[in-house]
Amino acid sequence: MADETKVWAEQTVEVPPRHGFLRGVASVAPRARRRTEQFPVVSPESGRPDWEATQERPHWEATQERPRMPLSYHVARLRQGGEWSAVGALFAFVCWGIWVISLRGSLTTPFFTFVLTLLVAVGLFALARLLGRLVLERHFGRERRTARGAHLAAGFFLVAVGVAYLQQTQWVVNVWNWFAGLF
Repeated sequence: MADETKVWAEQTVEVPPRHGFLRGVASVAPRARRRTEQFPVVSPESGRPDWEATQERPHWEATQERPRMPLSYHVARLRQGGEWSAVGALFAFVCWGIWVISLRGSLTTPFFTFVLTLLVAVGLFALARLLGRLVLERHFGRERRTARGAHLAAGFFLVAVGVAYLQQTQWVVNVWNWFAGLF
């Protein structure tokens, strides 16, 4: 006999069946049939498929274009990964500042070299984006969702430039050689 002090031990009440409802049976929609693609007609002269003879074109030669996205969408995609370029630019700027302080001269020429370095980094970023468009989008048919690869390339370039600025600073090279001599 069930313990009457426990609520869960009570018997359940039978519910009369409702019209069109069966307990434990779910209605499942029939599976949609996938259309099979028609094979292209192969021309006997060239031995290559003749897509004009078929009514449908292959998916890689689709004539429909992607919908145009607003400018803000493209700018947001370009910003993704920008921290790599920002860190590289900050490192290059700090190393450039150390180099300029060690020169103890006019700031005109070093300023223009740093601006030229930033312009080269922007050009490298644009080149990386162009290569990504040609290789990833056109050749492989993939969509690029961010600009992280291009920002990474520009950031590594700016870090290398910062190291080059430090290598031109005599006291930094002396400190580096002193540390290297300890080990």
